[in-house]
Amino acid sequence: MKRILFVCLGNICRSPAAEGVFRSIARESGLQVEIDSAGTSDWHLGEAPYPPMQQAAHARGYDLSALRARQFRPADFEEFDLIIGMDADNIANMERRRPPDNQTPLCLFTDYAPESGADHVPDPYYTRDFDAALDLIETAARGLAAKLAD
Repeated sequence: MKRILFVCLGNICRSPAAEGVFRSIARESGLQVEIDSAGTSDWHLGEAPYPPMQQAAHARGYDLSALRARQFRPADFEEFDLIIGMDADNIANMERRRPPDNQTPLCLFTDYAPESGADHVPDPYYTRDFDAALDLIETAARGLAAKLAD
C-alpha cells in the first residue's frame, strides 16, 4: 500500500484540501493508499483547515472538518513512499530536513497536472481564490490517481 503525504506551508488550506480530494478520488478509483498532510511551518498546529477552504471543499462534496494541522518532520521521509509539495518553497524546506541517504521521492503536486500549465498550487489563504485552488487540486489528484493505477 502506497503512503502519500501532501505538504504546504501551514497545513490549513492546500495540503488538507489535497488530502481530502485525493482520499475521495482514491476511494472512487479503488486505490489502496494511506494519505496524510502536513505543513512546513508550525503556525497552525492542531487547527482545523481554514474555514473558507472547508466551505469551498464542502460545496464540492469534500469534508475536511476532521483534519488537523501538523508540522512536517524528518521522520516523514521514512514513513511515506511519496511526498508531494504544493510549491517549490515547500520542496526546498523539506529537502533541508531530509535525513542523509534518504531517497523518498519529493515532487510538486502540479507535476500530475501538466495540462494545467501551473508550476505550483497558489495559496488561497493569500489569493482568496479557493475555487481555483480546488480546481487545480482536483486536476492533479486525478493525474496522481491515474499514475498510481498504472
